Amino acid sequence: MTLIDTNVLLDLATDDPVWADWSIRQLDTAAVTGPLVINDIVYAELSVGFERIEQLDELLDDAGVTLNEIPREALFLAGKAFRRYRSAGGARSGVLPDFFIGAHAAVLGLPLLTRDAKRDRTYFPSVIMVTPDSDSPG
Repeated sequence: MTLIDTNVLLDLATDDPVWADWSIRQLDTAAVTGPLVINDIVYAELSVGFERIEQLDELLDDAGVTLNEIPREALFLAGKAFRRYRSAGGARSGVLPDFFIGAHAAVLGLPLLTRDAKRDRTYFPSVIMVTPDSDSPG
């Protein structure tokens, strides 16, 4: 099972000219090893770009992605990690969802497919990150 971050699925939804091919290849590779999952946070972030729920659900179905509830232990861990981040001077807005996603992967021991792993690597070092090479987007 692999947890998929919002940015990877946005690449598909928008047919991103730089990242779509990379994201499709990574999703295909991850699907070979087990189910592809997202959580409620990723679903909500993705929904911003869709007019109808059916459109989003179709994208997820086509990509072979299912919704997985965030365990309570991950919610607790996300709060603790976010508090550490804020204590270290981290930004107040727009980042808490990243902590829910990273904690979800950490608690369940799932790899995280993402293009933005900076905070996750710092606050969830046990999570295996599947990321692009820093100098090779395609």
